[in-house]
Amino acid sequence: MSLLIKNVALLGESPKTGDKAVDVFVRGDKIAAIGRFGDKKAKEVIDGGGSYLSPGFIDVNTNSDHYLSLLQCPGQEGFLKQGVTTIVGGLCGSSLAPLLYGSLESIQKWASTSEINVNWHSLKELFQIFEKRPLGVNFATLIGHSTIRRALIGESLRELTKNELVVFGATLEKALKDGGFGLSTGLGYVHSRATPYSELKFLAHLVKIHHGVYATHLRKIGEHLLESVEETIKLAKETGVSTLVSHFLPVSRFEKEYKKAISEIQDLPTHLDFHFDLHPFDSSIVELYTFLPVWAQGGGIGLMRDNINDPWLQEKILKELPNVDAGKFIVTRAIGNESLVGRTLEELKDVFGVRDNRRVLIKLMVATQLRAIVTYKNINPELSKKAFLSKRSLLGSNAAQIVEGRKTAFIPERAEATFPTFLKMVAEEKIMPLEEAIKKIALIPAKKFNLKGRGEIREGYFADLTGFKNQEIKFVIVNGKVALRDGAPGKTLAGRALRHSV
Repeated sequence: MSLLIKNVALLGESPKTGDKAVDVFVRGDKIAAIGRFGDKKAKEVIDGGGSYLSPGFIDVNTNSDHYLSLLQCPGQEGFLKQGVTTIVGGLCGSSLAPLLYGSLESIQKWASTSEINVNWHSLKELFQIFEKRPLGVNFATLIGHSTIRRALIGESLRELTKNELVVFGATLEKALKDGGFGLSTGLGYVHSRATPYSELKFLAHLVKIHHGVYATHLRKIGEHLLESVEETIKLAKETGVSTLVSHFLPVSRFEKEYKKAISEIQDLPTHLDFHFDLHPFDSSIVELYTFLPVWAQGGGIGLMRDNINDPWLQEKILKELPNVDAGKFIVTRAIGNESLVGRTLEELKDVFGVRDNRRVLIKLMVATQLRAIVTYKNINPELSKKAFLSKRSLLGSNAAQIVEGRKTAFIPERAEATFPTFLKMVAEEKIMPLEEAIKKIALIPAKKFNLKGRGEIREGYFADLTGFKNQEIKFVIVNGKVALRDGAPGKTLAGRALRHSV
């Protein structure tokens, strides 16, 4: 299979050719030559028409595995439309593997696990499934801390015993040897919130030995943000592990804390491989149960449901619920209650026949039995813009592919427009040179996750390429095959489950 991409302007760390417009010749899944080839023949030709040609974008924070759409909708068209050729999953402490007992309890906050047949345990077995079921994009996964921890001790909220920690370490090391790219923690979630620092340090040390990445959903945000960031910095310094703070967004009313945290990150020694990711939108994705007071979140989803269904406890919970802005709160997913999707909390007042913000919130909790995801407009966009200027910032959509045919009235912008929106911001507001923006979404993520042969346009590298013009994605090449042309995804599934190797 040969492909010729004509008349494009290269972006990234590509060799200088001396010409503004060049051609790129692809043979198989690799870039074979870069230059001016005139009438060179190829099986397939794309005329770039002066478009920019960039290394394929790498999204370092995605949720298609959490929502199971990675298995149910393997084309991942929403990412291709953005120019993304590689997605990183297994974030926030939850991954599809390893499964000690074949259970996906760590992702039940996002999806109905009964929708798929879990016929794997190890990461190696999961990769074998993807070899038979191709993907539209490349998929790299971290190992979920909660996935292993909950398999070991169930819904208990306690420290691991010495023997349990040894088993945890052995399980993690095997998954890393099987091709996992590191470890993720979801310290902000109830099952991991009390994880002791000593446990994190032990596991991060193993990740460092295997040259992986430690990604974390911070333990606390808001007024305690700086405390959580300092804990993460301490871990990075003491273990030397490559670190990524997931969806590090400036929450409204806590801008002062965010600025202090950014300043501490900026002042880190240059040798420390420490980054954070964010997106350019003003809303965050929130699991509905996280609005409950902390005392009502323990014991697993079953006990949480018992708490909200108990009339006496419900009144106690009601008094401690946050008074959210009803117009900025939108239901984006409600398993079994699709008619609620796309509605604001303000609109739900009419549905449930109550006017008080807290009462409608608990009515929603009961109606969905906490199986709901919402977006909440609570991010300061101007401060996000400044955060992008940091050399330690990366772009992550924190989004999932929406399953085809699923009834939904609301698709978050980030699911289809994160990368074009970022490019538009770069172009229109001149926050950084375009070349620097491309490094941030291709070269730097590829180096951080050790995605060998990706992230640059070089001869011998994998042909993961994105063509765009005026911030519109025109064509996308994945492993040498045309996955999107004239803005429309094709039927070719050329992505792969990537294995980490040193």
